[in-house]
Amino acid sequence: MRCVWNNDLLIDVNGETLLLDACGAAFSAAHSTLIFSDLHFEKGSSYARGRQFLPPYDTTNTLLRMARAVARHNPARIIALGDSFHDRDAADRLGPEERGMLDALAAGAQFVWIAGNHDPHPPAWLGGDITEIFRMGGLTFRHEPLAAFEPGEVAGHLHPCASVAKWGRSVRRRCFVSDGLRMILPSFGAYTGGLDVGEAAIASLFAGPFHAYMLGNSRVYAIPRRVAV
Repeated sequence: MRCVWNNDLLIDVNGETLLLDACGAAFSAAHSTLIFSDLHFEKGSSYARGRQFLPPYDTTNTLLRMARAVARHNPARIIALGDSFHDRDAADRLGPEERGMLDALAAGAQFVWIAGNHDPHPPAWLGGDITEIFRMGGLTFRHEPLAAFEPGEVAGHLHPCASVAKWGRSVRRRCFVSDGLRMILPSFGAYTGGLDVGEAAIASLFAGPFHAYMLGNSRVYAIPRRVAV
């Protein structure tokens, strides 16, 4: 089947229209809400503590990409879907520049921080609301998707990716996953990996057909499940 693409791809999730941004965030115009998942701030410094040395710029890179998405959509609310910090001490390793960037993002919007398995207790100095579940219209936001079906669930945690092959070449990209009733967001952090949508941890969440919405350089591509591998 031919892939369908658009710079701004709109999908329906349990009666709510969401714009899928090629940066990996989702935006609800009706609720003026921008959603990010799995930011994993300070993953680079966490690895360095284990003597796996990576360039220590992942947090700054993630925050800059967040700022561009915020400037584009000008949301009244920002939801971070958990695992915003890579470990329990990650917030303490943020430098003054990174804290200033976070403060600037929070100055123009209400933040909702969803607790994740990496950061079950986000620091109180973040401001905004810290919660395990947030409900908005027909949507329920949490970090880890439930095994039991709940219509309107929007979650992260699984870092979905998909691959397509054509003319002997294969491309693998982060992706949104949805069947129109629930959705999983891609990870947004600079150093986060991914799990293929064909793996049982993702595929078993959907009773019927679903789409992988793959992130391109400037577009989001809708890939039917039987094409994505």
